[in-house]
Amino acid sequence: MSEEMKEAVHEVENGVHNYSSETDWVKPENPVTLERLEWFKDQKLALMMHWGPYSQIGMVESWILSDEDGDWARNDVDWTNDYEEMKREYFDLGKTFNPIRFEPEKWAEAAAEGGFKYLIFTTKHHDGFCMWDTKTTDYRITGSETPFHTHRYADICKNLFDAFRDKGLAISAYFSKADWHTPTYWAPDTERGTHTWRGPSYNPKENPELWEKFVSFTHEQIMELLTNYGRIDILWLDAGWVREGGRVSQDIRLGEVVERARQTQPWLLSADRTVGGPYENYVTPEQTIPERPLNVPWESCITLGTSFSFGFDDRYKSARQLVNILMEVVAKGGNLALNVGPQPDGRLPKGALRSMKELGAWMKVHGEAVYGTRICAPYFTGECAFTRKGETVYCTYLYASEDTPVNATISVPYSDEVSKVELVGTDEPVAFTRSGEGMNLRLPASQLKGGKAPIAHVFRLLP
Repeated sequence: MSEEMKEAVHEVENGVHNYSSETDWVKPENPVTLERLEWFKDQKLALMMHWGPYSQIGMVESWILSDEDGDWARNDVDWTNDYEEMKREYFDLGKTFNPIRFEPEKWAEAAAEGGFKYLIFTTKHHDGFCMWDTKTTDYRITGSETPFHTHRYADICKNLFDAFRDKGLAISAYFSKADWHTPTYWAPDTERGTHTWRGPSYNPKENPELWEKFVSFTHEQIMELLTNYGRIDILWLDAGWVREGGRVSQDIRLGEVVERARQTQPWLLSADRTVGGPYENYVTPEQTIPERPLNVPWESCITLGTSFSFGFDDRYKSARQLVNILMEVVAKGGNLALNVGPQPDGRLPKGALRSMKELGAWMKVHGEAVYGTRICAPYFTGECAFTRKGETVYCTYLYASEDTPVNATISVPYSDEVSKVELVGTDEPVAFTRSGEGMNLRLPASQLKGGKAPIAHVFRLLP
């Protein structure tokens, strides 16, 4: 393993990104940014989408292009052993990407019905294919070689962002700082030859003119998105190895472009993943939930299925699983970014839609225990997730499966003063007694009719 790769393992392992520690987080000085972070912490639930030409092959996005990630990323490459040819085939996927069944309004309707509050959309993954009408490259959804370029929804980012805003959802633009297609990052005829890794094919310090071209290219792309595509609430930056310092320093002068964008979009949050410092306004665990509450703003991105990009035989989490994940995240102070990989034809998978709809139905009844809440001890105990809104505390009592027994009396480990308990969803009063360091709650008769266990009972604990 190369020295660069050893260092990069800290950032990404098998495609899953690590996340910054609380000590890496820098509290913004800008009062507008601080205010927007409070807004961010109110939202709780995001719909994340990884979509691009790679959806056609039903494999992990981008990563098969990196030779030094081939040991895990190429497990499903079963049609060739010629990886240079495979890279050419991958970059040609844009020539066949034609999602004629894409209807952005239907995506937005499904997101709103699912209880989602903001969209995180991959404007560009590491492979460099742009899902907006960029002027920087023809490797884009509106490029002349992409059959979709004449479609009425050809500028996917524009139409998708507009549709989601029309439903009241905020916009987070995912953008990869690495670009494995542009010749100013993976440059031909450099010291690495055809061997690829996550970083540039040359040392930026030894090739400053080439690197400066890449920086200018990156700034232009970011400014296009933050100038021509309406209100963007969050710039969600991937590829944490593109940063100042490290064995191969890759300073793209991010602060310069973010501050320029904030001149016209002062509300903009920046999530420069795994980098720390003033432009990682919140941290982003991936496919994991921290063991304990974090005292900084954070958002965990977790897949609704088994992978971020579309898979033809993917399996989707049930509403029960999703609520359990969501309530653990929220009880520990975070937001949940739930990822769906759209199909290559432009539709959302039926299994994903079903789970989203069921999650939305639960949130419609119990969302007051989620949206706009803050952490409250004892946080998350496995069965119980605690949240607070003002003086009202919510206890969400989770049932692991539909076969879990529903007991008439539920023990809750909450010791603060409570004068009244109500059941969220019915507003029925709940009788309770004190028991040591906790409470015993007596479920109303309406909840004891037998049958399958609900996803959860949510209690409103009033002072």
